[in-house]
Amino acid sequence: MPKTIVITGAGVGLGRALARRFACDGDSVILLGRTFAKVEAAAAEIGEHALAIACDVSSPDSVRNAFNQIAEKFPKVDVLINNAAVFEPFLVADATDTQIMSAITTNLVGPILCSRAVIPMMDSGGYIINVSSESVDIPFPHLAVYQSSKAGLERFSLSLFRELEPLGIRVSNVRAGAMYEEGKVWEADPAAQMAFAKAAAEAGIHLRERPLSQFTSVTEAFRALINMPADLHAVTIALHGRASK
Repeated sequence: MPKTIVITGAGVGLGRALARRFACDGDSVILLGRTFAKVEAAAAEIGEHALAIACDVSSPDSVRNAFNQIAEKFPKVDVLINNAAVFEPFLVADATDTQIMSAITTNLVGPILCSRAVIPMMDSGGYIINVSSESVDIPFPHLAVYQSSKAGLERFSLSLFRELEPLGIRVSNVRAGAMYEEGKVWEADPAAQMAFAKAAAEAGIHLRERPLSQFTSVTEAFRALINMPADLHAVTIALHGRASK
């Protein structure tokens, strides 16, 4: 049966790939993104099963407005995928206020706000999926704030699941791993990228040698989660790229 699926950070990368995949499967997808032009373009490409709505997940008012718009067309939501995130390596000692607040409010506060908004729109069988990061367990340098925001997100997921289990709503974490998409460029300060790669190498983590998965491959795991029988629940699944033969 077709589902109504809300995806944050859906203008690019994994969010866009998920929207494409689910729409091809016949689901209705609502693409949320801070930059409306990006989600609008993605929705136009996907076609009739897609709806684009501007939403800055770090803003309570923006989230409230976005879900009010969703409710006008889709009173019921089956799945929320909290995918929007800010990934920016930096040292805490050198960090600006904006760098710290942007990571925490987007990566942790955003999923909390969106979950709060969607819960009244979900019935038993609803599903909230929070996109976490392998960096929670891997000691990447220059990512203290990012790692902390994702670790906090995972803790939130566990507590939220206990809260929503009596309602029949599941909550899972997906550590999506490092991914690649043709033409996608990492938009970060070149000096920060070099410092991150150098520090990682010194810590024994060689970024260029780590295998990457394709965004389209990762969508398979999300499809499997959503289609999982009602008597199963995945607390956290960890995905990692591997070298294909």
